[in-house]
Amino acid sequence: TMNLPIISAAAIFLTGSFLTGCEQSPPPEPLSETASFALPEAIANNAVAVADGPEGPTLYSFNGLKSGKTWRDTSNAAYACVIDTESCKAIASVPVQEGRLASAAVTVAGKIYIFGGYTVAPNGDELSTPEVFIFDPATGRYDALADMPTPVDDMVAVPYQNRFIYLISGWHDEGNISLVQLFDTQTGAWTQATEFPGTPVFGHAGGIAGDSIIVTDGVASIFADGKRKFVAAKLSWRGDIDPNNPTQIAWRGIDAHAGSARYRMAAIGDAAGQRIIFAGGGDNPYNYDGIGYDGIPAKPSGGYFAYDLKSDSWRELGRLSEPSMDHRGLAKTGEDYYIIGGMDAEQKVVDRIVKFRIGQ
Repeated sequence: TMNLPIISAAAIFLTGSFLTGCEQSPPPEPLSETASFALPEAIANNAVAVADGPEGPTLYSFNGLKSGKTWRDTSNAAYACVIDTESCKAIASVPVQEGRLASAAVTVAGKIYIFGGYTVAPNGDELSTPEVFIFDPATGRYDALADMPTPVDDMVAVPYQNRFIYLISGWHDEGNISLVQLFDTQTGAWTQATEFPGTPVFGHAGGIAGDSIIVTDGVASIFADGKRKFVAAKLSWRGDIDPNNPTQIAWRGIDAHAGSARYRMAAIGDAAGQRIIFAGGGDNPYNYDGIGYDGIPAKPSGGYFAYDLKSDSWRELGRLSEPSMDHRGLAKTGEDYYIIGGMDAEQKVVDRIVKFRIGQ
């Protein structure tokens, strides 16, 4: 996430397994629409989660980047959008002094856990932050928990067994890491799980269903011609967890999805469907303003697709009503999936909420 020069994202792909993509059967008619309600203000790169709030199922957004897209526009704001009333409001901010970008939020046992992110100084310096908070939707209260052993941002965060949370790879201060950090919400303890064997990345996407994690894409940091460059990493990995010992993950490379690598897709696991859903994402790695490290503005994807764990294959699902990028997660409640905020095709930060459904 540093603002450094890069060769064209299209010039190189780092692959876990560079094979076929989604099956080529025509996707179903898109079941996507822009929701009738929107966030109180535009926000991108925000951590999102769903939980039962005082008024029922509620979408939550924490931290992120406001519409000005400068270091001054990093935010610690939080919002709650009640599904039944289709209304959004600001709630108590995350209790940190500076705004946070690229943090993550995960719901476990009705509470939301908020991890890390990075701050941006006036001179552009970026620092990964270690803080972990638990947010109680019933009371609107935040409480601090044990810091991450290795502060990380732009990571993949997934829940397991309604108890554990994995933080997979991501950026730490000056480089990507391969660590898989495991947090036990019942004991508050951190341990290390089996390391991520792929090229370490930031801005990758992933989800979990049952005992299986899918991680794909993101941005690798390489050195070439004596300079650090950031390149799109078109890689996909499957991790199968030992349910009796959650620190043990059997990782293996899987086929890459169709099309180019995507940066900061929205993703979530669908346990009932035994698949991981991915939506949107940018076509060119960028820092936080939507302009690529190579100077070319990133463009968002308008598609959503899934990795089917049963058949070990990708499936095209449909088209979004609005292409979008700069996401830190996909939210699901009932049969509906929600993309909350993000950036549009002009790299403008938006307040919109896009929702879609998936046919069986």
